[in-house]
Amino acid sequence: MVQPIPAAKPIIGKEEREAVDRVMQSGMLAQGPEVAAFEQEFGAALVSGRACVATNSGTSGLHLGLLAAGVGPGDEVIVPSFTFAATANSVALTGATPVFVDIEPTYFCLDPKAVEAAITEKTKAVMPVHLFGHPANMTALQAIADKHGIQIYEDAAQAHGATWNGAPVGTFGEFAMFSLYPTKNMTSGEGGMNSVANADIERRMRLFRNQGMLKQYENEVVGLNNRMTDLHAAIGRVQLTKVGGWTKQRQENAAFLDANLAGVGVPAVADEASHVYHQYTIRVTEDRDGFANALRTEYGVGCGVYYPIPNHRLPSFQRELDLPETEKAAAEVLSLPVHPSLSEDDLNRIVAAVNTVAKAGA
Repeated sequence: MVQPIPAAKPIIGKEEREAVDRVMQSGMLAQGPEVAAFEQEFGAALVSGRACVATNSGTSGLHLGLLAAGVGPGDEVIVPSFTFAATANSVALTGATPVFVDIEPTYFCLDPKAVEAAITEKTKAVMPVHLFGHPANMTALQAIADKHGIQIYEDAAQAHGATWNGAPVGTFGEFAMFSLYPTKNMTSGEGGMNSVANADIERRMRLFRNQGMLKQYENEVVGLNNRMTDLHAAIGRVQLTKVGGWTKQRQENAAFLDANLAGVGVPAVADEASHVYHQYTIRVTEDRDGFANALRTEYGVGCGVYYPIPNHRLPSFQRELDLPETEKAAAEVLSLPVHPSLSEDDLNRIVAAVNTVAKAGA
């Protein structure tokens, strides 16, 4: 029997296990020196030295970032509908309103023209998602934000190490959130990391993260418990030393697929962008779900649909909107494996399977 190729695979090695054991032996398991070190190291490695604040999940990071930036009831934040629900959920959890707009068709990120058309007197910010590891058009979005006096917050959950015009994602907005979920390009087991533009937002984020206090029992605001543990931070610190090499391998695997796939639309990369391929997402214009089923059941090639239901149509939001590119993407996208643990044989199997299924459906 042929071993299935997983769509995603966290890579946990000896170094991560040793780091966890070191923390276990220290007896200090909750947020402590490992978290502080991870925050500093992440900032230096991935976001040009910006201050960073670790949280217990990416969703917590978005929520705390919005709260710290002053988003609340009566505000609107423009977001894509074509993304994971956490983007819009985090806005709604503050009492603000997520305003869903369309994506541009080439890179699956926010359409700047759609963003500008959606701005009202209630608009506080725009929150682009650097989807699948490809940066949003930050040049155009920054120009719109400056013109209208609104803020930018970045959902960089899938984009560790990606750049736009040479600048790392996570260095454009008032804050930016990176997810550290197990299937992301690097993980802490579970967690999130926010890069922050100024000391005021950083301080408020730390307050909200820890029951509203920076000093024990001196609660300044009503806060939450969204702390990262030292166990998770220890894993993240090790992964941070490896993510650069893994990113290079993802890009090499993506280039191999680009050069060899036929009959499907391979992912484009903007001239200004470096893509880190959290997902390698193709378009299948006819019977995408049947195509995916054939890859899985006939060839053992794992794949995923991210995302089949746009946020605006989820039961939690239920908005009647005309977002044609979002709807088209939701019907056509299919993500193939490019994770660093793939072998040369795996890559050849993926190509053979996709090309065979595409030819059969042509």
